[in-house]
Amino acid sequence: MEKAEPVALAGALQAEGLRRFDQLLSGVEKYRHAPKSRNVADAPVLWREGTTRLLDYRTQQDPRAPRLLVIPSLVNRYYILDLEPDASFLRWTAAQGFAPFVMDWGSPGAEERGFGFTDYVAGRLERALDAVQREPGGPIFVIGYCMGGNLALALSLRRQAEIAGLILLATPWDFHAEAKEHSLMLAEIGRGLEPVLQLFGELPVDILQCFFSGFDPFQVLRKFQNFAGADPASPGAKKFVALEDWLNDGMAVSAAVARECLTGWYGENTPARGAWKVAGAPVLPQQFQQPALCLIPAGDRIVPPKSALALADALPKGERILPSAGHIGMMAGSKALPLVWEPMKAWIGR
Repeated sequence: MEKAEPVALAGALQAEGLRRFDQLLSGVEKYRHAPKSRNVADAPVLWREGTTRLLDYRTQQDPRAPRLLVIPSLVNRYYILDLEPDASFLRWTAAQGFAPFVMDWGSPGAEERGFGFTDYVAGRLERALDAVQREPGGPIFVIGYCMGGNLALALSLRRQAEIAGLILLATPWDFHAEAKEHSLMLAEIGRGLEPVLQLFGELPVDILQCFFSGFDPFQVLRKFQNFAGADPASPGAKKFVALEDWLNDGMAVSAAVARECLTGWYGENTPARGAWKVAGAPVLPQQFQQPALCLIPAGDRIVPPKSALALADALPKGERILPSAGHIGMMAGSKALPLVWEPMKAWIGR
């Protein structure tokens, strides 16, 4: 094989770089002009406090139906669980005979900017659980997604006598189990953001987006390059637009929560060390005596599987399923139903 001349090689690399950059720009421009694809009506509000709402996805009031309190992350909108009529975990569970309720955190208002995890768990979540308990239905299961799983665990420990089971979806726990250097880097960046936290009382959503893109820096390039050649009318293109709209509709988090997540969780690994506290008490999964199910997507780039597996190992009655999916795909992808939703239904119904 002949060696390429340096000048010719440099020209070929430049041409390929320009071609890919043009694909990226074409994909971004195509997305900017794409019609909004999500056409789903909001569920009724059962309870609200401040910017927090508890949405009621029931289609009937059955006194035997298992009640599901679903807790999403504080940084992403809940509607990844209700993305489209044919891709809605919440509406599917209602159709299966469950009584689903979901927390809609909303962006922090004046009151929530002063919140820490204690305010969210021992305050908002406990009162939302009270609202669910007042509704007719069967046993209560708490379901947490991503950071929402950490909140779900903390709530369930405080109220475990009232909860039939806990389901944790892609929930991080040991932040140093994989890519420890990356976690420590995020912690250092978090410390450097202290002036921003003090000025705004929150971590702005645009900075959070930078954190998420850092987990897979080339994903943005790949996905928009692929979208550039997609048929805009195809189901795949419409799903892409719906997911991108959701990703771009994130929320800021309060300064106290940002500090605990970045310097506490990522930097000091407080959850795995038993040092993360809510209302003065450490959140210890070893003390949760009810059944628990951990669904840990094998292809997760946001929550490394070993991080989530550490939580499954710590739960005395913890079971685990490792679906072949990614962090978002596990709940909104084409294989979510057989790989995640159906196994959850079977586990609850045992």
